[in-house]
Order: sequence, then C-alpha cells, then structure tokens
Amino acid sequence: MEAALILIVTFLILLFLHVPIAFSIGISTLLTMFLTIDFEPAVQTLAQRMASGIDSFALLAIPFFILSGLIMGRGGIARRLIDASKAILGTLPGGLAFVNVMSCMLFGSISGSAVAAASAIGGVMIPEMEKQGYKRDFSAAITAASSTTGLLIPPSNILIIYALASGGISIAALFIAGYVPGIMLGLALMIVCAVFAKRWHLPSGERLPLKTAARKVLDAVPSMLLIVLVIGGILSGIVTPTEAGVLAVLYSLILAVGFYREVTPKELPDVFLKAVETTAIVMLLIGTSTAMSWILSYENIPQTISQALLFLSENPIIILLIINLTLLFVGAFIDMTPAVLIFTPIFLPVVVELGMSPLHFGIMMVLNLSIGLCTPPVGSVLFVSCAVAKTSIASILRPIIPMYIAMFLVLLLVTYVPWFSEALPKALGLY
Repeated sequence: MEAALILIVTFLILLFLHVPIAFSIGISTLLTMFLTIDFEPAVQTLAQRMASGIDSFALLAIPFFILSGLIMGRGGIARRLIDASKAILGTLPGGLAFVNVMSCMLFGSISGSAVAAASAIGGVMIPEMEKQGYKRDFSAAITAASSTTGLLIPPSNILIIYALASGGISIAALFIAGYVPGIMLGLALMIVCAVFAKRWHLPSGERLPLKTAARKVLDAVPSMLLIVLVIGGILSGIVTPTEAGVLAVLYSLILAVGFYREVTPKELPDVFLKAVETTAIVMLLIGTSTAMSWILSYENIPQTISQALLFLSENPIIILLIINLTLLFVGAFIDMTPAVLIFTPIFLPVVVELGMSPLHFGIMMVLNLSIGLCTPPVGSVLFVSCAVAKTSIASILRPIIPMYIAMFLVLLLVTYVPWFSEALPKALGLY
C-alpha cells in the first residue's frame, strides 16, 4: 500500500499544481516505479509500458475518427443539423432547447467529440436562444449536458479505448450497445427542457412550410449517412473499426470539400495539423495511463480494492452504487481517457464477480464519466459552453443541477437494468 499512497499523493499534488494530466500521470508513475523498483529499470519499464500501450491496431481508428470529426466540424455540418432539428422540433414550446439537445446528439455522434459538439452547436444555438428570450445560463447548461450524449452513440473513441482496457471486448458490440443509453440520456434532458419550458413559458419556434422543412431535413441526411456507413460497414463485416475510420475520413472529405464545398483544399493542412495535435495528446494520455495501470497491477492494488469492496458488502446494488459514486467523483477531476484506462482494471474484476458483463460495465462507465465532462471543477465541456456563452460556471450551476439529476437517473437505470446495454448487441448476434 506504500506504493499506492506515493502514487495517489504525487498525482493529486501535481493536479493541484495544474500540471497537465498526461504529465501528472507519467511523473507520478515514474516516481512510484523509482521508489519500488529502481531508477534505471523504472525508466525502462515506463518507456516499455507506454510504447506497448499505444501499440494496438484497434487504436489506429482513433486518429481517423478524430480527423473525420474535425473535417465534419468545419464542413457546415453543425448548421445543417441544427436546421434539420428545428424543422422537426422547433415548433414545440421551448423548441430551441429541444433543438439544442437533438443537434448536440447528432453532431456528437458524427464527430465523436463532446467538446466539438459544445463548441460547434453552442456557438450557433446559445446566441440564437438568447435572442429568442432564453436565459443565457440555461442555454449554456443544456449545451454542456447534451453535448456528452454523442460519446455513447457511435462512432465513439472512448468506447474503442475501453475495448482496449477491458482486454479485447468487441468494438462493434460496444458501438451498438451505446445507442439505447445515449438516446435515453438525450430524452431525459429533453424532459428537463420540457419542465423548464412550462415553468418559464419559453417561446415556440416558427412553423416552417412542409416543403421547406423537408428540404432542411434532406440537406442534413448526407451528414448523418456517415453513421450508417461506419456502423453498417462494421456490422456487415466488410471493414474493421480501423478501416471504418478510414472510410469516415474519405466520406467526410467528399462531403465537406466536394458536396457541401464548405472546406477548401487550402484549409486541409490546418485540419490535418489539428488532427495530429489532438491525436498526439490522446496517445500520450493512453501511454502514460497504461503505465500507471501496470504499476497498479504490479502492486496488486486492483485485487486489494476488489477484496475490500466485496468485504464491505455482498449486495450488488450497494457495490455498484459505490463504484458509480467513485467514478462520478473521479470524472469531475480526471479526463475520460486516463479514467477509463486506470479504473477499468480496478473495477472490472469486481463487477464480473457480481455477474455484470464487461459490455454492460463499459457502457455504465462511459455514461458515468460523461457526466464528469460537464461537472466542475475540471469538466472540459462545461468550460467550453461557458466560454461560448460568455458566462461563469457558478452562474450555470443552478439550471444544470436538474440536468445532473436526470443524467444520474439514467445512469442508475443503465446500471441496474442490463437490457438497455445488452439488448441490441444480443439481437444482432454481436454478444
């Protein structure tokens, strides 16, 4: 336990000093290895574990999906999805709030990034909602909360990372398993919007002629076909998830450069550079987190925690609640990628002992950590939404609390009812 204490204390001190999380993980891991192994073997082991952590064919899908999302983000996709959502939901009381949720769900699933969804959709919807009489803090809150839904709806990079951390569970099964919980999360947020709309008498949007509405929906269809292309290709066995990432990039280029013509060839080098930067950050997080997971396993910390949890209670309901509360706390301080890589080896053996499948646990974990993205003090999506809305985190806490409650209720449903996660993969013969 001495190694665990060194690791945790060093990591928390570095976080408190605002050291980037990848370096916090790497430095605390190296220090722990140095004190428990020796300096030269520690450096070699850290380098080996970081290299082996990113030496995976499945991880090749991540840079391709990142690039595809960036191209889509610049290709006018957000505006078309918003227009389509307005045509479908805009005439309801508080319609723009529903449009915000639906647009974030669609864009998040296409781009695979909650931050991109908050930035792209929020940049359009928050000013428009304010013009229509919506409170700025409410607009920022609903953008932050709903932008996380796309992390469950494939293609999702974080589900690929969980597949790696869990020891090779089917990425296709994880992708399909995320649909129902992701849609549930979106519907729960829409229910919250409906309550606010009734309480605050929020305005309805303009009713469009049927022909105009149909045209706006059809204009967004090519963007949404990316999901069909990726998931259809994986399910049919024609392509692997990595090859599907390549298809996503090609399709995004054709759509943004050739069809919509929102991206010029001169802009592509900047997009590629941004994709390289983002991929480098993600891979560094994966490498250092893999090394930390190794030292945790080397010191038998996961086994110790498993025994402690099972000793604490034999009731699966209590243990799963403790795990969820722990992950909610972790998600408020640590980014999703290292959280998944570090805590999957710790908690997965416990839940398997309780009879929960790795597939079910993966969806529960990603849903749980998604809430952390819009939770202070470190929630990246929360900061982006506040920056777009030009407001403070303290100001949006009041309207976002009911959204936290709705998201937590969905989390409990997904945790205790395996059907929501497992029904579709089983029906399609993937699990």
